[in-house]
Amino acid sequence: MPAAASALAAALLLAGCATGSGPATEGGEPVSGGTLTFGRPASADSLDLHQQITANNAFAIDKIFEPLVSFDEAGEIRPWLAEEYEVSEDGLVYEFALREGVRFSNGDALTADDVAFSLERHLEVGGPLPLEAPISSIEAGEGTVTITLSEPYTPFLSELSGFSNGILPADFGGATEEEFFQNPIGTGPFVVDEWDPSGDLSFVKNEHYWQEGKPYLDALVYRFIADDNQMQQQLAAGQVDAIEQVPAANAAEIDGNAATTLSSTSGWSTEQIFFNTENEHFADQHVRRAVARALDRDGIAAATTFDTAEVANSLLPPTIEYSANDTVEALGFDVEAAKDELAQSAFPDGFSTTLLIPSGNSQRAQIAQIVQEALGEIGIEVEIESIDLAAFRERFKAYDYDFMLNSGQSDAPDPNGFITFQADPEGFSKSYWTHYTDERVTELMHEGRTTPEGEEREAIYGEIQQILADQVPYIPLFFPNNLKGTTAQVHDFTVLPNGSVLFQDAWIEAGE
Repeated sequence: MPAAASALAAALLLAGCATGSGPATEGGEPVSGGTLTFGRPASADSLDLHQQITANNAFAIDKIFEPLVSFDEAGEIRPWLAEEYEVSEDGLVYEFALREGVRFSNGDALTADDVAFSLERHLEVGGPLPLEAPISSIEAGEGTVTITLSEPYTPFLSELSGFSNGILPADFGGATEEEFFQNPIGTGPFVVDEWDPSGDLSFVKNEHYWQEGKPYLDALVYRFIADDNQMQQQLAAGQVDAIEQVPAANAAEIDGNAATTLSSTSGWSTEQIFFNTENEHFADQHVRRAVARALDRDGIAAATTFDTAEVANSLLPPTIEYSANDTVEALGFDVEAAKDELAQSAFPDGFSTTLLIPSGNSQRAQIAQIVQEALGEIGIEVEIESIDLAAFRERFKAYDYDFMLNSGQSDAPDPNGFITFQADPEGFSKSYWTHYTDERVTELMHEGRTTPEGEEREAIYGEIQQILADQVPYIPLFFPNNLKGTTAQVHDFTVLPNGSVLFQDAWIEAGE
């Protein structure tokens, strides 16, 4: 048996069968009070909503700041700080009526001026998740905000629903920017209490929160736990009340334990192999296609996700509209075809390269080993470099890698965000730090933003996904579920498709 097949078979033997479940235990009347401690694999090191993108910061920021519109567990856009909104027939004018009675955590009333200031500051800063809509004006009225676009922009409401479009007080409430983001004021359910940018973050409830009776918790603590197995162990021991990331290998164990509850929900994430296309080897499309052909994605998903994920054929998860996962023609597992592709490349005799992964993630370590052995079968010698998560992010953002394991994550329900972040060579991430460029993809991407919902827009995103499957700037492996765990005392633990938790709904059962 070839070494790659041997490694895969061994991994499959270890794979258990986790019974997928929904949100953590529900039922009974919510109880107010208590502190919920949430284990997380990375610290929140910045709370500036316009400068951040990674989950460690985003899912702290969205507890403090809230947008005009949001999305629910099904990914449907719904009013939030705006009680209602109207869109003109030509798709150019959006009028938002602000919800009455909303206050910031310092007690000041939310005004249209605050909204205008926040969105204008985002336009000025840009940042990793910029407002891409062609906004020509933002007008603050009496309890209303009117935004006018210079041309139709189909994903506008979806874009507004992201955490980076949360609302903060005009002029930072009189503070400097630096002072404000050290002790931010928002309309969200929680307020920063104590914060160590390299450690834990503690919140207390916002006493002025606009949702009556919420949050139920008195306090919420984000505890930094670098290793995912340690998180699971601390949950089992009751040292934390919930964890952000359940290792797939432990999902069945948490689900079967009377003291813990597994939350397994569909998400907007795609686990992928990313190529640095500025690297001499991976600039060659034949090399990338050879790697794709050498990998048994079905086997990788089965072995490393323990039946908690769906194999990916396309970039967009099926939970995002216009995903072509069922129709795209992906490069299938075929070792001989992989060898043929490599033979057509500039490196027919193979080469040596390095796969970069973050440490503390047992699943990615297992995937890396399978990739290493599979590529060895076609003459590509792979060294695995495992470094801590913070250093990993610094490295790939500096393009200091050959290829890597990482995930793509949408922050909103429209496909534009995901596609733009991974395929726009002029965008903030330069095609997710791959430097991938294709003129046709760029052209289609711009068309997708202005084309109304319907079959024509669906065809645009279908063509984009097929081009990406053919040219392989990244290899989608699988669509992971959002796997989170709680103790049995935690109720109404509601997870959104982007992986964030609505902690204003959560409550802890009172002890005996």
